This record gives sequence, structure tokens and C-alpha cells, in this order.
Amino acid sequence: MIKARIIPYYVPNKSFAEQLQKSSKRRETGRFCFLIQRFRNYLFQSLAYNCPINSWRVQLHRMRGVRIGRNVMLGMHCVLDNAHPEYIQIEDYAALAGNNYVIAHSNPYMHFKGRMLSYLAPVVIRRGAWIGVSSTILPGTDVGECAVVSAGSTAQGVIPAHSIVAGNPASVTKQFNADEDVFSCYE
Repeated sequence: MIKARIIPYYVPNKSFAEQLQKSSKRRETGRFCFLIQRFRNYLFQSLAYNCPINSWRVQLHRMRGVRIGRNVMLGMHCVLDNAHPEYIQIEDYAALAGNNYVIAHSNPYMHFKGRMLSYLAPVVIRRGAWIGVSSTILPGTDVGECAVVSAGSTAQGVIPAHSIVAGNPASVTKQFNADEDVFSCYE
């Protein structure tokens, strides 16, 4: 599993060349490789965003580096971290209803140094979890197996398995019975 790490604060660049140089150095890759990677990431994210076919959306995000399991449903207009898609894992039978943001990094301006962290942390959406319409999943969130993040909620931290969370910030509103095998209907 990928580990969380501190990243540099955002500092505006004077030119595209300066941005390319700093960004490729931070990621320890050549400028050309970084540019191709960013362009590919942008292209596949843009295509997936408006794609009407779920299996194509899933494949486009996999091509970006998002780790996606079997039988996953990604609704339209989902943004899976633009800069670090490789930090997102979506397990089997999970569903994002649509218009969701799944963010793996927080990269504030330099003037926030000392007030808030600039960091990158993995996001895991576990088997059978359901992310409601217009919900946001923040960096470092682990959505438990068969958990539900209600529509319009903002989830951060550990979301317990077999629970419903709602609100901003999301908090547990209900727990399910975890004894039954809910996935037997698929086999």
C-alpha cells in the first residue's frame, strides 16, 4: 500500500517552463516524461468525466493509474484526483453514484505553512461501499466495506464498515448488521 507523505506547498511559477522543471524534479522524472504523463492523465480524466458507458469510464481511470476492482460502478462526472490518481484504490462492487470528488492530496499555498499540512495520502473505497451523489472523499480516507457515504457528504478519516455516514464532516448515522454475506447474490 502507498504511504502518506508531506509534499511541498504550492508556490506560483513565473512560467510554464519553470512549473515543468519544478514539478518533474519533485516527482523525480524527466521533463518530457512528466509532460506526457500529465497530458495523458488530463486526457483520460476528461474523457471519463463525460463518458456515457460505465465500463469505459472504469477503463479510462485504470489507464490513469487508479486501482479499480471488479464490478465497480463509476457514475458520470466523477473526478478522481487530477494530480495523483495512483493514490486511489476502489475495491470490487463499490459504486460512486456521480458528481463525486475523490481527492488524494492537499496542496495549499505557501502562506498556509504552519497552519495546515500540504500532503498526499491514499484513499481506499472498500468492497461494496457506496458513495452517494455529490459526495467528496478527502485525502487519507478509508471507506469501510459496505459503508454508505450519503449524498452531498464530505468524508475524511476512517468510515466504519457496514455503516451510513452523512453530513459535513460526515458522521455515522446508522450501523448495519454485518453477519450476512451480502456478496453471495453475485456468485
